[in-house]
Order: sequence, then C-alpha cells, then structure tokens
Amino acid sequence: MTKIIIVDDHQLFREGVKRILDFEDTFDVVAEGDDGLDVMRLYEEYQPDVILMDINMPQKNGVEATAELLEKYPDAKVIILSIHDDESYVSHALKSGALGYMLKEMDADEIIEAIKIVAAGGSYLHPKVTRNLVAEYRRLSERENKGSFHQTEIRRPFHLLTKRECEVLQLLTDGQSNRAIGETLFISEKTVKNHVSSILQKMNVNDRTQAVVTAIKNGWVEVR
Repeated sequence: MTKIIIVDDHQLFREGVKRILDFEDTFDVVAEGDDGLDVMRLYEEYQPDVILMDINMPQKNGVEATAELLEKYPDAKVIILSIHDDESYVSHALKSGALGYMLKEMDADEIIEAIKIVAAGGSYLHPKVTRNLVAEYRRLSERENKGSFHQTEIRRPFHLLTKRECEVLQLLTDGQSNRAIGETLFISEKTVKNHVSSILQKMNVNDRTQAVVTAIKNGWVEVR
C-alpha cells in the first residue's frame, strides 16, 4: 500500500485529488495539510511514501518545504503540484529535491501514473514540462553558439531500439503524453506504455525524463 499525503491550500482541489486516488486500491491518503508549515509534522507522524505538495502556499511554499524536509529526511519522495509549466518553476522544484512535477491540469490516469513512478524510486515530469525543458536546452545551445543552433546529424539508436521505439522516443522528447503518442502513431495507449517500458529497460534509465535527456545528449532525437 502506497501511503500518500496531500498538501495544498485549496480544499476543493485536495478533495478532488483524494477522490481520484481513492479509486486506486494500492493508494491510501493518510493525511492532508494546507500549508508548507504542516509538512514536517505530517511526515514525521505518518511516514508517507509520497507527498503531493502545492508549489504556491501562503506561509511556506512547496519548494521551501521540500528543501527543508529533505535536509532532515533525504529519502522522502515529493511531487510538486503546480499550475505553472515554465522552466524557472520546474528548475527550482527539482533543485529543492522534488522527484516529480505535475501540472494541476493533469487527468486522473496521469496523476496515478506519476505517483506510481515516484513511489517506485523514479522521477516524473509532466510532458508539457519536458517540452519546455527541451526548449530551454535549445535556447541555451543557441546562446552558446552565438544565436545559431546547429544540431549534429541525428543518429537513431537502431542498435538499441526498434524503429517504433525510436519513433516513441522522439515523441517523448517532443513532450507528448502517452495518449497523444498513441493518437499520432495510431496505436493504443496501452501499446504506448509497453513501448515506453521497453525503451526505459533497454536504455537502462529509470524514467521518461532520463530517457529524453540521454537521447538528446547522444544525438538520438531531434530537438525541435
């Protein structure tokens, strides 16, 4: 059973997320809080597997609370919840030690998937956030190259992945969700999930984000 704490200053949002998680038999929402000031006490009392934490709260925000918690309990697993998808918010959240960054617009299946990934020791970024990080990578590369970005020739990793898996990896880099990838390739979402699992195993990475970063560094995908 995965024990979860939800910390968000909007009660209606907390209740909505809790209703979603209650449908998953392996999840147990053990406590709720409405400010970052609650996090340390709740963690020590309930020892959750995952904390879902809003990034903007009135007295102590999610980034501050995460950094403080992980300083004392480095094994704590925190997923930041936010309405912001720009790179600066994501960077601050990840630097604080959060293992996930979810947008509040996510649907139920995506929320459940993110929690399962983080609970298992991986990390999760919403596909739109991944796309923005790739855009930031491109912007920094352009700056380093004095305004022009010339990506080296794309070398698809056919030695490692199948042609279809290479297509899925490219779409992951483009920031597409499993559902969107399925629609693009005319395959089911379940088939996409199977391809993603195979990609992670073959690339020896823990999650989609690591797969995208590795692919970019190796020139296996187009940064567009």
